[in-house]
Amino acid sequence: MIPPSLCAAVESALGCPASGGARLSGGDIGEAFRIDREGAPPIFVKRYAGDRGDMVRAEARGLRWLAEPGCIRIPEVLYVSEPHADVSFLALEFLPSGPRRPSYDEDLGRGLAELHGADAPGYGSEASGYIGRLRQSNAPHETWAEFYRCERLLPQLRSALDSGGISPNAGRRIEEVMSRLDDLVGPIETPAKLHGDLWAGNQHVGPNGEPCLIDPAAYGGHREVDLAMMRLFGGYSGRVFAAYGEALPLSSGHARRVPLYQLYPLLVHVNLFGSGYARAVDEAAISALGA
Repeated sequence: MIPPSLCAAVESALGCPASGGARLSGGDIGEAFRIDREGAPPIFVKRYAGDRGDMVRAEARGLRWLAEPGCIRIPEVLYVSEPHADVSFLALEFLPSGPRRPSYDEDLGRGLAELHGADAPGYGSEASGYIGRLRQSNAPHETWAEFYRCERLLPQLRSALDSGGISPNAGRRIEEVMSRLDDLVGPIETPAKLHGDLWAGNQHVGPNGEPCLIDPAAYGGHREVDLAMMRLFGGYSGRVFAAYGEALPLSSGHARRVPLYQLYPLLVHVNLFGSGYARAVDEAAISALGA
């Protein structure tokens, strides 16, 4: 059942009466719904409770920013609630999932390469956001190494140590990684538009079988971050990476840097889900150091 308060807020915002809908599965932070409308296409609505209204605005910013180049399908943002609204929600075009078309993997690889090649203004973003339910600072920095050290690894390392999620020995290894980032991050590249949380669950098959990207944690950064996340938990075929490499070849040594760029999402998983990811964090740090 769709909460009446949400229906009323959607009707008021979009000026179209709701005629039904359904709660959708998925998501561990907010609630998702399909809302049918009289005389208009259905919409996808995401609602966050309590003081998490800024999460819908961060997601809306990321979706709009990633959609600007027009190279891969991103759900259109139809409405996002204002700060201090009684009901905080995000309304998107509803994209029912169809069967994957034969060229899905190649289209995804090429589309992601084109997105990364569209370039970002710098390392970071004009506004901070979230990775899962964790706050993610996007404060700009002049260099990628400085950004990755200060806005990605350091905050998550502090949280993981404070909670006891990782050992002091692992913490010292990560500190060594951070001290050597200028040498470890690879050749200087133009900042790319990153999805920022590109595990397999954040790809979506669109109504025509096309690849779509959803639920971003977007910012400007090194493109290998997205590719490392895609390799972390699986769900992407070798055809995706091959098509990407053909469209936008990777810099030398990129395979060696995969553990370095998996270190951040692994620390995030420690801080979200606990010490079950501690060993993977330590192994990534050791591999990033070349030990």
